[in-house]
Amino acid sequence: MTEELNFKAICDLTTRVVGLPSGCLSLKNRERELQTARSVAGYIGLIEENIDRNVIAKVLNRDRTATYHYERTHDKNFKHCKIYRNTFTKVYKEYKDIDGQKDIFINNRQMRNHLLQNKVMESKDSDVKLMVESGRAKCTIHTSYLDFSNQIENIKLAMRNYHFKIDII
Repeated sequence: MTEELNFKAICDLTTRVVGLPSGCLSLKNRERELQTARSVAGYIGLIEENIDRNVIAKVLNRDRTATYHYERTHDKNFKHCKIYRNTFTKVYKEYKDIDGQKDIFINNRQMRNHLLQNKVMESKDSDVKLMVESGRAKCTIHTSYLDFSNQIENIKLAMRNYHFKIDII
């Protein structure tokens, strides 16, 4: 769920840095500039964020096998292709600058308190469990089927300045 949002943010960052229109990476266009930006965004999503290949393929409107291509050809492209190397370097530097502005939690109690203070509520009759991870801290939020989508939105709002991942268990 948050993987898709994270990858869309990487795509937006890539298009902004390269100077392309927002959302153009998912177009069926084979122009060199678009292919390079698509490959860079896919590689950063795979390696840095460990985003599932299916999510990357869905956002880029490509087949999952394209993600294998991005990963396999990165070293060769970076070594021999000046356009790819310059694009990757600019996007990666910008990605790391944004990445450094977000925090993580040190311990479970600190994260749990932060979530509960920011409108995330637990249900006594829990049907669904939400596992929230930030750094090494993990927290399980118990909620009901009727309320879990609201709690996910509350978690996203509370954690907008943090690196985090939500899993439904």
